[in-house]
Amino acid sequence: MRSKRTLFLIEVAIFAAMALLLDIIPFLKFAIWPQGGSVSFAMIPIFIVAFRWGLKGGLTAGFLFGMLQVVMSGPIILTPVQGFLDYIVAFTVIGTAGVFAKPVQKAIKNSKPLQSFSYITMGVFIGSGLRFLAHFIAGIAFFGHYAPEGQPVWLYSLLYSGSYMLPSFILSAILVFLLFYKQPRTLLQAA
Repeated sequence: MRSKRTLFLIEVAIFAAMALLLDIIPFLKFAIWPQGGSVSFAMIPIFIVAFRWGLKGGLTAGFLFGMLQVVMSGPIILTPVQGFLDYIVAFTVIGTAGVFAKPVQKAIKNSKPLQSFSYITMGVFIGSGLRFLAHFIAGIAFFGHYAPEGQPVWLYSLLYSGSYMLPSFILSAILVFLLFYKQPRTLLQAA
């Protein structure tokens, strides 16, 4: 029991750090957005932890990733509330993909690639969607002054956040599935 808890803590820490590395290495991300946001591989380690360890692992890894973002990556923080929403909340909720951990593991163990792809995609969609929602709300509340004249603030935030979150969702869903499909024994939780 103790060794499983130790393994959990080590994996959560390592995958959160890996997420940060994937987000700060310039050639591994596409960042053209002036107020932050990028298309990168950074969410993939959080999804892996979420599908290996469930909701607890995913949320913990996402929270650590958000904290590391604040400390290490030169975040854009206008107010404490905006910083909390755009970094702590947004990255923590990626781990909600863990609600699909058991169905994903079962489908992979039973060699059902279409079913595992469906569950992985749903989990990645929920995690990415909740992250998008946090950025969307922060965009409305704190970045509305960047909206072009005459454009509703909600539409500006929707387009801005969606322009990097939609590609990130697609990239993550495909790559997480391929990783689990090609290396199921490595990526599935140890019994």
